[in-house]
Amino acid sequence: MIRLVEVIKQLNQYELREVFVNPTHVVSLREDGQMKNVLTEGRLPEGLDARQSFTRLVLDKGTVGLELIIVGAPALVESKLKGNKMVLNG
Repeated sequence: MIRLVEVIKQLNQYELREVFVNPTHVVSLREDGQMKNVLTEGRLPEGLDARQSFTRLVLDKGTVGLELIIVGAPALVESKLKGNKMVLNG
């Protein structure tokens, strides 16, 4: 299990929380530009750098995938997930 920081939306507020991900269940990673706009608008919790990037991570959940928005660029998230193993199982 790998520990990442997830962005979640509760009502009209955004919050950050830790999430633990099993790398063998990751299907795809892609940059999330929409969250960059939310950050620029000041709607994310304080303390995030204005240059921060976000990644949309898709987990295999049987017939449907589960999407998480993770703090960090796709390359950074991949390096955390990868270690010495293959990440994408799609």
